[in-house]
Amino acid sequence: MKTAVTAGVLTLGFACAVCAQEYPVKAIRIVTSPIGGGNDFPARLIALALAGPLGQQIVVDNRPTVLIADIVAKSPPDGYTLLLSGSAHWLGPLFEKVNYDPVRDFAALTLVDRSPTVLVVHPSLPAKSVKELIALAKARPDELNVAVGGTGSSNYIAAVLFGQMAGVNMTRIPYKGNAPAITALLSGEIQVMFSSAGAVAPHMQSGRLRALGVSSPQPSPLAPGVPSIASAGVPGYVSEVLHAMFAPAKTPPAIIGKLNAEVSRYLRSAQARDIFIKAGIEPSPSTPEELVAIMNAEMARLGKVVKVVK
Repeated sequence: MKTAVTAGVLTLGFACAVCAQEYPVKAIRIVTSPIGGGNDFPARLIALALAGPLGQQIVVDNRPTVLIADIVAKSPPDGYTLLLSGSAHWLGPLFEKVNYDPVRDFAALTLVDRSPTVLVVHPSLPAKSVKELIALAKARPDELNVAVGGTGSSNYIAAVLFGQMAGVNMTRIPYKGNAPAITALLSGEIQVMFSSAGAVAPHMQSGRLRALGVSSPQPSPLAPGVPSIASAGVPGYVSEVLHAMFAPAKTPPAIIGKLNAEVSRYLRSAQARDIFIKAGIEPSPSTPEELVAIMNAEMARLGKVVKVVK
């Protein structure tokens, strides 16, 4: 019996290796959020870049954000259905119930990119630094309005974490997307926002918005001249926007390895770096193991935030 089991395992391993060598033999789809969103941009660049090396069409399948993880989790683990999602994929479940486990139901493929959010305020606000904003918010508790996206979104977490670590209370105003929130900030409807660097860069340059800090541990080339929030008044503050790729759990390791190699090769190219940096994000490929470690660390750190919010 032992010999039969061993032979079976060897046969299965050989079959997986052969499968990986032949893979892919048909089109691959990358399931991601609706067109124009933060997930869609890197998904389309990666799809274009992989089509040649893999020799197959790579289709971007845009679905409602709330459905994308569930779709991929329930797909066959054969490497033909992939997920590209932001950090809300693994942080969202901390805030609200979902139909998937971000670690158990997926095979990590690679981190794709990272970018800090930029803390920006309407120029009419009498705060020209992070410390001045904190002082103003403490003097006027709940009077300042800060824009946020859905629960668990990057700017929601950035705002909640800032409030906790700085010891201030601002009223969170939800918006369905970054664009309407920026419009509200430009009009003075709200006073404070955490936004991706690329989305607010033109308004920072024109003076229509004032940047006070970036949420990365160190100053970022994506927001030249803007200090980190950690160094400007809130020590230890970090809240970055991440995008990553996944396959369904139990996808053969050889296929994961092949996809990781091709995606990483593209993300490390000068062409990719130029396109991503101009869009306000930094390509950051990783090994599958590094991505899992990042996810676990973020869930542990931000789990403390959730306990306070709930």
